[in-house]
Amino acid sequence: MSRIVVAEDDPKQAELIRRYAVAEGHEVTVVGDGRAALDEVRRRTPDLLVLDVMMPRVDGMDVCRILRGSPGTEHLPILMLTARRSEDDLLLGLDLGADDYLTKPYSPRELMARARSLLRRSRLSSTASPHPVAVGALTVSPATHSVSFRGEDVEVTPGEFALLAALTSEPGRVFTRDQLLRAVHGLDGYVSRRSVDVHVVQLRKKLDASLIRTVYGVGYALVAT
Repeated sequence: MSRIVVAEDDPKQAELIRRYAVAEGHEVTVVGDGRAALDEVRRRTPDLLVLDVMMPRVDGMDVCRILRGSPGTEHLPILMLTARRSEDDLLLGLDLGADDYLTKPYSPRELMARARSLLRRSRLSSTASPHPVAVGALTVSPATHSVSFRGEDVEVTPGEFALLAALTSEPGRVFTRDQLLRAVHGLDGYVSRRSVDVHVVQLRKKLDASLIRTVYGVGYALVAT
């Protein structure tokens, strides 16, 4: 059983999600605004946060940004829900650190499939090899979910970390966007391939532009420095 916090200001939507999650054996807490979401997560960190974007007091984007910048919640799995359907909104949510992004109207069964994927990935991450992986000046540490480059700690989002972990698993290998998409978002959720490009752009800014090589028409590869 996992503990899920649902932050949704529409009572009908919140109750629908709660019923489906409880039916799968999860413990569920529902809150109706962004401030309450922050308070509840800080009170007792859940295994998953289902977070609506459009909420009173503090919107979902700000909630995501605050949690990602706070010790203890920086790796919390977050599934965002929104009525905004543009790809720019999707990419903004992923850039802020959301692990997955579902647009309304959605199927509750699809939502739970994505929730299972995030919970499974989180459990696998917690049991990953504790040994850091070093490739040139880059070090990725699964046990602490941390990254350092040229001796300096680098703050990365969960999606960026998952992408780096995949690339460092086989330095020099060219990974397709689909392979990296599965590494970052799992098999059960669909997210635009452009989300991989967004993660790569941000990592190049944080690390080094030459660290990740683009293979046009195929994907990306990590270059040892």
